[in-house]
Amino acid sequence: MVNVMLPLRGAQAVFTMVELGLTSYVSNWWANYWRDEVPAEIILLLFASVFSLITTMYLSLAALNKLPAIAANRYALLAADGLTMTFWFAGFVALAVFLSSRVCFGNVCNIAKAAVAFGAFSWLLFAATTAWAGIYTYRARNPVTPKEVESEMAQS
Repeated sequence: MVNVMLPLRGAQAVFTMVELGLTSYVSNWWANYWRDEVPAEIILLLFASVFSLITTMYLSLAALNKLPAIAANRYALLAADGLTMTFWFAGFVALAVFLSSRVCFGNVCNIAKAAVAFGAFSWLLFAATTAWAGIYTYRARNPVTPKEVESEMAQS
């Protein structure tokens, strides 16, 4: 049976790297053009991107059964997914609201809007994996290894 979680984790990593590039560009432009502090909304998406790269590595290693059993607790995996999903939701909504209340034009505005779109897609990916992990955690009655978790989730 093919493990569907690994391709989802790969997609999460790709979207996260794209988001990191977009928000880094907007942040750099803002700091150099306006010579002012970068808005907190952009910083939140930058943080979500970096945090996602770390958690995606952790969750992928757990899926491949490369972590010690104590680090691959199903509740820890669910918490990592859920927290990352929450950061993405807060980040893309905050930036969308920020952009809607400003006069926005030019290349940097289009890139910021693309960052909102990629943030929304990242949130959807993490929402799907969080829901999947939540369903598994709810259904699981006995302790299992991460490899069994991922294979059982793939069969669901």
